[in-house]
Amino acid sequence: MADRDTLPLPLEVRDRLAELELELSEGDITQKGYEKKRSKLIGAFLPKAPGMDPSVPHERRTPVTPGSSSRYHRRRSSGSRDERYRSDVHTEAVQAALAKQKERGKMAVPMPSKRRSLVVQSSMDAYTPPGEEHIGHQDTSSGSEEEGSMQGEGTPTSSQGSINMENWISRAIHGSTTSSTTSSSSTQSGGSGAASRLADVMGQTHLGKSENHSTPPDVTGYTTDSIQVERPQGSTTASRATPKYGNAELMETGDGVPVGGRVSAKIQQLVNTLKRPKRPPLREFFVDDFEELLEVQQPDPNQPKAEGAQMLAMRGEQLGVVTNWPPSLEAALQRWGTISPKAPCLTTMDTNGKPLYILTYGKLWVRSMKVAYNILHKLGSKQEPMVRPGDRVALVFPNNDPAAFMVAFYGCLLAELVPVPIEVPLTRKDAGSQQIGFLLGSCGVTVALTSDACHKGLPKSTTGEIPQFKGWPKLLWFVTESKHLSKPPRDWFPHIKDANNDTAYIEYKTCKDGSVLGVTVMRIALLTHCQALTQSCGYTEAETIVNVLDFKKDVGLWHGILTSVMNMMHVISIPYSLMKVNPLSWIQKVCQYKAKVACVKSRDMHWALVAHKDQRDVNLSSLRMLVVADGSNPWSISSCDAFLNVFQSKGLKPEVICPCASSPEALTVAIRRPTDDSNQPPGRGVLSMQGLSHGVIRVDSEEKLSVLTLQDVGTAMPGALMCVVKPDGVPQLCKTDEIGELCVCSVATGTSYYGLSGMTKNTFEVFPMNSVGAPISEYPFTRTGLLGFVGPGGLCFIAGKMDGLMVVGGRRHNADDIVATALAVEPMKFVYRGRIAVFSISVLHDERIVVVAEQRPDSTEEDSFQWMSRVLQAIDGIHQVGVYCLALVPSNTLPKTPLGGIHLSETKQLFLEGSLHPCNVLMCPHTCVTNLPKPRQKQPEIGPASVMVGNLVSGKRIAQASGRDLGQMEDNDQARKFLFLSEVLQWRAQTTPDHVLYTLLNSRGTIASSLSCVQLHKRAEKIATMLAERGHLQDGDHVALVYPPGIDLIAAFYGCLYAGCVPITVRPPHPQNIATTLPTVKMIVEVSRSACMMTTAVICKLLRSKEASAAVDVRTWPPVLDTDDLPKKKPPLLYKPSNPDTLAYLDFSVSTTGMLAGVKMSHTATSAFCRSIKLQCELYPSREVAICLDPYCGLGFVIWCLCSVYSGHQSILIPPSELEVNPALWLLAVSQYKVRDTFCSYSVMELCTKGLGLQTESLKSRGLDLSRVRTCVVVAEERPRIALTQSFSKLFKDLGLHPRAVSTSFGCRVNLAVCLQPHRLGKLADQGTSGPDPTTVYVDMRALRHDRVRLVERGSPHSLPLMESGKILPGVRIIIANPETKGPLGDSHLGEIWVCSGHNASGYFTVYGDEALQSDHFNSRLSFGDTQTIWARTGYLGFLRRTELTDASGERHDALYVVGALDEAMELRGMRYHPIDIETSVIRTHKSITECAVFTWTNLLVVVVELDGSEQEALDLVPLVTNVVLEEHYLIVGVVVVVDIGVIPINSRGEKQRMHLRDGFLADQLDPIYVAYNM
Repeated sequence: MADRDTLPLPLEVRDRLAELELELSEGDITQKGYEKKRSKLIGAFLPKAPGMDPSVPHERRTPVTPGSSSRYHRRRSSGSRDERYRSDVHTEAVQAALAKQKERGKMAVPMPSKRRSLVVQSSMDAYTPPGEEHIGHQDTSSGSEEEGSMQGEGTPTSSQGSINMENWISRAIHGSTTSSTTSSSSTQSGGSGAASRLADVMGQTHLGKSENHSTPPDVTGYTTDSIQVERPQGSTTASRATPKYGNAELMETGDGVPVGGRVSAKIQQLVNTLKRPKRPPLREFFVDDFEELLEVQQPDPNQPKAEGAQMLAMRGEQLGVVTNWPPSLEAALQRWGTISPKAPCLTTMDTNGKPLYILTYGKLWVRSMKVAYNILHKLGSKQEPMVRPGDRVALVFPNNDPAAFMVAFYGCLLAELVPVPIEVPLTRKDAGSQQIGFLLGSCGVTVALTSDACHKGLPKSTTGEIPQFKGWPKLLWFVTESKHLSKPPRDWFPHIKDANNDTAYIEYKTCKDGSVLGVTVMRIALLTHCQALTQSCGYTEAETIVNVLDFKKDVGLWHGILTSVMNMMHVISIPYSLMKVNPLSWIQKVCQYKAKVACVKSRDMHWALVAHKDQRDVNLSSLRMLVVADGSNPWSISSCDAFLNVFQSKGLKPEVICPCASSPEALTVAIRRPTDDSNQPPGRGVLSMQGLSHGVIRVDSEEKLSVLTLQDVGTAMPGALMCVVKPDGVPQLCKTDEIGELCVCSVATGTSYYGLSGMTKNTFEVFPMNSVGAPISEYPFTRTGLLGFVGPGGLCFIAGKMDGLMVVGGRRHNADDIVATALAVEPMKFVYRGRIAVFSISVLHDERIVVVAEQRPDSTEEDSFQWMSRVLQAIDGIHQVGVYCLALVPSNTLPKTPLGGIHLSETKQLFLEGSLHPCNVLMCPHTCVTNLPKPRQKQPEIGPASVMVGNLVSGKRIAQASGRDLGQMEDNDQARKFLFLSEVLQWRAQTTPDHVLYTLLNSRGTIASSLSCVQLHKRAEKIATMLAERGHLQDGDHVALVYPPGIDLIAAFYGCLYAGCVPITVRPPHPQNIATTLPTVKMIVEVSRSACMMTTAVICKLLRSKEASAAVDVRTWPPVLDTDDLPKKKPPLLYKPSNPDTLAYLDFSVSTTGMLAGVKMSHTATSAFCRSIKLQCELYPSREVAICLDPYCGLGFVIWCLCSVYSGHQSILIPPSELEVNPALWLLAVSQYKVRDTFCSYSVMELCTKGLGLQTESLKSRGLDLSRVRTCVVVAEERPRIALTQSFSKLFKDLGLHPRAVSTSFGCRVNLAVCLQPHRLGKLADQGTSGPDPTTVYVDMRALRHDRVRLVERGSPHSLPLMESGKILPGVRIIIANPETKGPLGDSHLGEIWVCSGHNASGYFTVYGDEALQSDHFNSRLSFGDTQTIWARTGYLGFLRRTELTDASGERHDALYVVGALDEAMELRGMRYHPIDIETSVIRTHKSITECAVFTWTNLLVVVVELDGSEQEALDLVPLVTNVVLEEHYLIVGVVVVVDIGVIPINSRGEKQRMHLRDGFLADQLDPIYVAYNM
């Protein structure tokens, strides 16, 4: 739109353009249509620049002179509507504030990155090509005054700070001063703050390459071209080379994590921005019932305080009752209808502005009577009429039919019914329509009056009936047109009484929270109000009045329907639809009818300005009063001034403009009288915003930036008493220099909220107190909901509404003021003027400001983002308050009120439930949230003596526990006499040769294969022969077993033992995903130094396939033996190890943090392990156990391969991969084999819960019965997933699963199983008494962050349920130690779990023999207390708790609770957080978040969420995620990343691989839908 200002366009073209823009901003034409018509209009006048596309507007504006004519041209060219907030003074203030921010140093705001599909448009210039962008100064404040200053000379106008900034960032990233890599880190940053500025700099400096890429940079594939940028200051030249993935030239951060350019530069930029000094820290706290202390805002001692005397109540002039005023409004109607039936009452207009219909007083009288008669006598039966006098009736009339409304309204008054005027429900789910339904329901409305046309337009069902709208009562629709009604009989006459205390009508009011209340107005109030208006406005008989306002409520109803009839006035009603087509229509009607009065809103004045043509025939001299209905809006003053400025030359007198203040509760509160004395100028107040935010009035002098200019709204109404009270707490009178809520005592106010006595008391029955606490009047006052003060001469000034009040950090801000500041940020071409919503949400004990605006479809990401960051700065500069969230939504998507405004509460509701679907979001929690608890300071270490004494004094035990003692347990364990598992197998093959040890099931649930003792023995012998003959292996050589889960794996394992080799089980590569799974296999084979590999024929082929050679170097594999082809003979003799402490096998696994580690298991440990499990689970040859686990490492491998051989029970093996084909396989097997004990993993449990959730009935009918299951143990190395186990138990309860059967186990690298199996606690298990699971406790999450354990009640705030990790195995001792000092801890502390047991692993198997690592983990000693015992450190944090329960031996039972892995825990603000807790909170916030993972990077919390929904929902999640983490964890999220389902990597044990995710994010490999960087 800038181009128009510099072109000499003829007037009519300008006018046509103004109208076009009007249509566009109203949504009457599409963007496309607008552009087409516009280019047609100005095409002829565009100078053709060489090689320039005429459709691309120049972004260069001539500096605007402040002269009034150009000011209005500029105004028109801003093209937008709704300038009710526009004030040139304010715009200048905002520019100045922005300039000030600029001097203070640039705020580098990283642009969010967005997936291509999310970008609204695909214009070529939306993305700066990757080759042409340097980070420079992400200048977020190129004010409009700059736009004219882009001279075409060779010196770019980039500010002096840019280079230093770049060096500073580069130093921050690399700790060095070279800036050679800064460019590489930032080129991909997706968008810089001031693109146009950069483009200019780029255009004038030498570029290496300049083709235009229209897509965002694809980091995976571009060539590394380098660009030389000459800097004006002649400083370093930056060359950039962008690496591809997989290159080792990625940037290294301080902690040695390689990072990809785009992300890291942004995060670094964010970190640097956050390092800037914040507002001074606050000192005081309030205690949030625990040591987490939230800072509480303390009043600033220097803040302004009210110093004036206490105000006096102001009395309006006396209401002088004129002798011929009618005794009631119906009496007035009767009088005029019979005396002067031909007098015009109301003229309605069609959309062309032609008079459509003239309603005379005679017709109004006759028709109203007809309506009254028909409602009373023709609905229901004679004996049982449907409505009786006093009943409420809904009036549903469209905005363009005031005549029908008027007839219906007066019909109700005559019939003594109570009309409830409401909006026409357009659809079944209109914004706010449901709440209106509640109002109708509570008013007991059963009949709705409507017009013929409206009735036809209502949505109908197929049968032609009007459906019941959502939340509405059942209504009878009654059409009021005369032709449908029967004539009242001659003798029937309405009963016309004097005005009394009956309810006359109910006006609806929408509250801040969206609820709709009905304000009841009594007949006497109605009449008195009309009299007061007549007196204060000086209305006389037969005057003509033009009404542009909504005639159903508020000022439009009071002047245009009620007071007009009392004075027999003629109302010219201008519908909203006509105003949209012709904004000047009301002015034309004033001229045409020589109207004396017009009722308008500032919007109508502004529209008239925008569309104002140089019409010779405009003459406003007939106007004696222009009522400005929203004159109480602080920003209406600019419209009034501007309007007067233009139309004064057309006969408009300055004293004619009469702003008024009104509210649904108090009706008209104040109105400026139309005086003839033009010497007395209207009142003005220039107030300091700073003062207003503290609730005091300060006339501003020195600080010109943040001021609010108010105009008076006249004096109190005739016959009313007005005072100002404190807005909250006791209604105490304010001081004269204090802002408060206006209260009015008068007959002419509402009397109650219909049906709500409590709220009525607080609003309509207020007794203001003076300073000594005595009421100032015996009569009650009504609260108006308006904030303001009474100035000199009794003039009222309104500074805002209670509804728009936001109290942030103890200071009050008004939503309208914030809107005005946002609108004053130039250029406005990115958002629609009238479509900005400002509201506050409560997060972490304070209000937070949210700004939502509609973005124009033609603005680029870059532009909008720049506008957003400038709005933030402007609001910060002028109001000294931070905006928590700024969101832009696509045009026409915000919920609207019936007259086209934004429906605020509905918008807030959508925002909070995450269904606003913004297209741009900028969150600034770092700058706004100042009441976080202080970061925790680590206390100096406490010595051993004081710990011991401390525990004695506070009665805490040292936290230690142990399982049963293995030595004292007498049992007939035959296998005990053998030192080695291989001997146990030989013994079983001799004594019970045909006893089946293993049965493997396939996906159909049938037996695929089985092994008896002797079969296994023979098979193992053959494998041992093969190893010796074909593999030429010596004893002690390592062999990698690469088998699918099954029987071959078991045979190969024992074959290795028979041959004296050391087996390592390795998960085979996945045939569909060789590229990622094969390298892991290769790595384990290499790291474990395997001399050969054994596998099946199928996998042999896979290892040699084309895909395999693409993934790894196939030539370096050790020899591969195929066990499907075994030699026939058995070995000459089996190997018998000499020393039980030698290696039995190696256990390799990848931890969740991505570390591959192998631990060594000796023969002694292996046998001890099997014995411990046998005793704990009571396993005997006669038992059957179902196992659905991965058999590659940890407890899963032991249970799958070793336990059956040791204990002799039969294992039913179910490979978890088969469950993907048949999710019911495992449970069906458990049921079919009548199994009592079963083992599974969390992934299996999740598969069953998700896959079988809806099939429990059909499974029941197939005979699935789980009632025999005694224990179902989840094998895991993490905190028990309580939600999953509970939903599993609940789901399969119907199939007989005992609620206490499910339990968990816990193992880790140093000890593959610490706890296992639930307890048979006393008699509880036998009787099967239900009751709460004894093993769950609730701990305070906030205490846990401080490494303290504080038990709380279930359901208390901040409680975290933790489930015990199973019973400690026999022979295992546990102690809780401080991971840093290695001292023992008391019961109430969270610490590292240390274990001492016979089956601990004997150390890490590492290639380089990194002994330091190993010694610490496997043989640590306590620093004091028992310093002799050798412990192994599990690397997990947990605590012990002695319970009230006793175990079988009568001992008190010690429960172990695992909280999380030490290396996963995050240290933030000095506290310890476990990712899973934050993730649980985040997953709960929105239905579309399926999975979440969090990690930290450079002290920033990064939250990655998987979105199950349309990409449009991605940005909804950003505020929700930020809110919940703040509320529940007192942490500020640094980056929110929204990705597709399945992006968060999860390993075979079902654990999230957060470090892999982190590396993927930093290397930019996640292809996120959206990345938001919170400021």
